[in-house]
Amino acid sequence: MEAENLKTNQNDKSSLESFKQAFKRHMQQTIAHDLDNSTRLDKYQSLAYAVRDKVITKWIATQDSYYRQNPKRVYYFSLEFLMGRALGNAIMNLDIDGVVREALEDLGYSHENLEEIEWDAGLGNGGLGRLAACFLDSMATLELPAYGFGIRYEYGMFKQTMVDNQQKENPDNWLRYGYPWEFIRAEDIEIVQFYGRVHSYFDGKGILKNRWLDTENVVALAYDVPIPGYRTNTVNSLKLWAAASSREFDLESFNVGDYIGAIVDKHQSEILSKVLYPNDTSYQGKELRLKQQYFMVSASLRNILMRLERCGDPFDNLPDKVVIQLNDTHPAIAIPELMRILVDLNNYTWEDAWSITTRTFAYTNHTVLPEALEKWPVSLMEKVLPRHMQIIYEINQRFLDEVNVAFPGDLNRRQRMSFIEEGETKFVRMSFLAIVGSFSVNGVAELHSRLLKNGIFKDFYEMQAGKFNNKTNGVTPRRWLKKANPGLSNLITESIGTNWIKDLSELKKLESFSNDSAFVDAWKQVKINNKRRLCRVIKQLCGIETDPDTLFDVQVKRIHEYKRQLLNLLHVITFYNRIKDGQAENEVPRTVIFAGKAAPGYQRAKEIIHLINLVAGLINRDPTIEGRLKVVFLPNYGVSLAEKIFPGADLSEQISTAGMEASGTGNMKFSLNGALTIGTLDGANIEIMEEVGKDNIFIFGKTEEQISQMRLQGYDPKLYYDQDRELQRVLNQIRDGVFSSSDPNLFCNLFNSLVHQGDHYYNLADYRSYVDCQKAVSDLYKDQEKWHKRAVLNVARMGKFSSDRVIRQYANEIWNVDPCPVLNSFEHK
Repeated sequence: MEAENLKTNQNDKSSLESFKQAFKRHMQQTIAHDLDNSTRLDKYQSLAYAVRDKVITKWIATQDSYYRQNPKRVYYFSLEFLMGRALGNAIMNLDIDGVVREALEDLGYSHENLEEIEWDAGLGNGGLGRLAACFLDSMATLELPAYGFGIRYEYGMFKQTMVDNQQKENPDNWLRYGYPWEFIRAEDIEIVQFYGRVHSYFDGKGILKNRWLDTENVVALAYDVPIPGYRTNTVNSLKLWAAASSREFDLESFNVGDYIGAIVDKHQSEILSKVLYPNDTSYQGKELRLKQQYFMVSASLRNILMRLERCGDPFDNLPDKVVIQLNDTHPAIAIPELMRILVDLNNYTWEDAWSITTRTFAYTNHTVLPEALEKWPVSLMEKVLPRHMQIIYEINQRFLDEVNVAFPGDLNRRQRMSFIEEGETKFVRMSFLAIVGSFSVNGVAELHSRLLKNGIFKDFYEMQAGKFNNKTNGVTPRRWLKKANPGLSNLITESIGTNWIKDLSELKKLESFSNDSAFVDAWKQVKINNKRRLCRVIKQLCGIETDPDTLFDVQVKRIHEYKRQLLNLLHVITFYNRIKDGQAENEVPRTVIFAGKAAPGYQRAKEIIHLINLVAGLINRDPTIEGRLKVVFLPNYGVSLAEKIFPGADLSEQISTAGMEASGTGNMKFSLNGALTIGTLDGANIEIMEEVGKDNIFIFGKTEEQISQMRLQGYDPKLYYDQDRELQRVLNQIRDGVFSSSDPNLFCNLFNSLVHQGDHYYNLADYRSYVDCQKAVSDLYKDQEKWHKRAVLNVARMGKFSSDRVIRQYANEIWNVDPCPVLNSFEHK
């Protein structure tokens, strides 16, 4: 035993010295600085390159293993990947945290201090992109042969600051200092076509052929990012495409002296990958967004087919070797693109090409809101992608012929199921194309999937029921518990071991500790430490002092009316009024924390941010309520900020209008970090309630069925306004400029939208139930023993909500893909 321990210590010392040497070597040979004169950025980059070396060894071995074994592969198409910082994640997944930490300490540096230098990779916006990132982590951890495909946006969503209490969008230049985790593949380029015309003709055999001519071409240049699994040899790839001009200059323009014109043409090509989510309220914005989507899928499909041929497989084998998961409708244009490649470029018959296509694609839907389902003007599609519009028409016609056979004479159904939405402006309904062109259609929570089948996609479900299924979302426990909350992670590991990190159902063992006073005391200490850390973040970002002994009531997510930050704010004002009136003596003090970005073109969401900040300003300046209530809006919400917020939260606000949130994953992250949930019966909240128990969650508000009934019968929000004095007072304060004294009429339109114009998200209908539920929250929080016992039970019962679980379901029930373990990482010992 002593000999084994000696050998282990010697290996540890060897690893430590080896890592220190790698750090110093990169400082000198990669950064070209000496250690004494290096900047903090230099040190971060040297650290990143030293860690990256260990990733690369496994990465090469993984790709070599895939080519040798040639398994069926998963290709995950997403226009967003909200990755967060890569350095800390790589260190954790490689399981070298101890070595890195000690090596840096020996050199006089702090691991955490250097990690803070890294900008979040600006490749996504909200839950859609973060889900994709969690899935990549789980696919690598489960040793699945998988690839992500997306766009290398030069600028992210935007960097949010507050100017005059309003959101200001600033460029998110996340690549300013380079990105050590990407590898440009200069030889890995694809030519992507736009515009032009279609030449139709009959060949010598009398078969109709189509050629897409006179196109404008853009080069897609590949950048690969390694995705290491947790404690495996598997390192998968995320391939991101950047746009480049197909030639340096338009020589004709250049030769006649139009140098500036030649530069502009080059720049117009490269703008495709400049920015995530251009504002698509304008025609130009819509055109750019459609071009981004096609740019990504066209380059990705060609890359996939190249890999298929390199492995010796004909295109006929595509469904046996490839499955492409469409993350929402954004990549759905891939369906007609694959048809074009097979029919136009490889001479497949339509029938054979369609058989291959519909056995290759699977589609995940992320919304039940009809207005959020993506659709493109037919005129725009005809202009940008004329051949694809022809193919869409053909797919649609053949599908509608099948509808006629299945439902003879039902012309209304035929019109409802057509890909083409008729009207003054005709639109292509991309979700319909995705459903018909895929062999699987899944929702992301039980309620969401039921609403798809019984609601917006009811006609398709009645015709093709077998392809519809549910895959409730999950989050990776590595980033969202082990990395984000080391205090709680260590406490859990000390109590039940480490297996939970790769098998979250192991958390069930924590239930027996909920009555263990020593464990609960340690739990409380972890929470207060996390709250103190969050207080420091709030002070740094907002200049506001907060008290960690107050209840931290948190709502952080994209700002949208259906997510109902406004309802939360109505309660904040109600609580403020009660304090002022001396009617809140029995309620616990609160710190209410908001964060989230509003889309640049979404004026009502930006108006809500403005109101939150103005309310916060008035409350935080009021000396008469000192210590009872603080309100904070944290700017520039993203993954790294979220990692500091979730562990410090006591209460998780998941208060969307019932039936409007597909799933949500923030609800899971909060619960996994020990926050109790206040929420509606919406999205994954329902399944969280089923897992943690009704006594360990605060549920309020109308159900989806009740709201549907109200919508049918007619909902009059003014009745709620007239009948509830507290609600009336709050709304009048907003209308009368109590929070906007310099412009008393500033929020009159907002007031009217709630009281006189339909209150489309049922804020007033749910107000009283919500306020009463918040009183129950306060009452429980007074009893800290009961509160923390319920928090323990929440964490213990979160096993279902691991992204590992859902990826296993995708692999077994949709993709038919098996793990492909990498047996040799070629690690130099």
